[in-house]
Amino acid sequence: MIFTLPTTDDLIAAALAEDLGVQPSRVLSAADTGAPLLDRDVTSSATVPGDAVFTGSITARDAGVACGLPAVARTFEMLAHAAGSLPVNCFPLVAEGADVASGTAVMEISGPARTVLAAERTALDIVMVLSGIATEARRWQRAAGDRMAVTDTRKTLPGLRALSKYAVAVGGAHNHRAGLFDMVLIKDNHIAHAGGIAAAVAAARAAHSDLLVECEADSIEQAVEAARAGADYVLLDNMDDATLTRAVEAVRETAAGRKCLTEASGRVMFDRLPALAATGVDRVSSSALTLARPMDFGLDAG
Repeated sequence: MIFTLPTTDDLIAAALAEDLGVQPSRVLSAADTGAPLLDRDVTSSATVPGDAVFTGSITARDAGVACGLPAVARTFEMLAHAAGSLPVNCFPLVAEGADVASGTAVMEISGPARTVLAAERTALDIVMVLSGIATEARRWQRAAGDRMAVTDTRKTLPGLRALSKYAVAVGGAHNHRAGLFDMVLIKDNHIAHAGGIAAAVAAARAAHSDLLVECEADSIEQAVEAARAGADYVLLDNMDDATLTRAVEAVRETAAGRKCLTEASGRVMFDRLPALAATGVDRVSSSALTLARPMDFGLDAG
């Protein structure tokens, strides 16, 4: 499968600029009019000859799913362009989304040593974070089985949502809404202000007829009301397995052939996935995917 990486230039520029102590505009511009950009790496500029060449590889130090390799290559490309140096050559050794063992080289790197070393931390941070997310996403979806989808949430590190959700997809799990703009998700505060579930769903349909509507339910009665009101998804929140099973059945009976899917959220933990799948719920959502522990990588010469 081919995965399309979200636009990353602004994010990469901000990360490189943070490490170099400059404004992102200097990384985004090819016309570097200040002091040489690579001199901001005070260690490398003091100890590495300007004509030195680096050859080596990025290696996984944990087992997991390799993710973010195109962004790594773009990081080196952007800094070389901004600094006016010769290009850094990046050659992937595994496919994006490949399962890799600890010790696996995932990308060969060669180019001007000062450029490589100045971009090293940013490149590694990107592949570490995205691979950690992809690894956790694959672990959860495999445990959930084929019938129940595992989705991410909007709980991501600020500014990293698009990349985090990309990594979830690379890992084989599924994306929930991207933000507040692409799907209606009616929760308890919306219901309270709208005057009830039926009124909230009707208002959402009237305002956004082109969008899917999901409605939260804290009880079986609320789940039935949301399905009857015409929600596309019913979000079954903080229910135990027995209650969740009955709620799923009630939603399907109420929908009576109309497509109305169910989602479980709250207290969704990895060890609970088989039990959740047995309830018949269509999907579960968890922030554990996008807040996963980073996977360790290193850049080694040789």
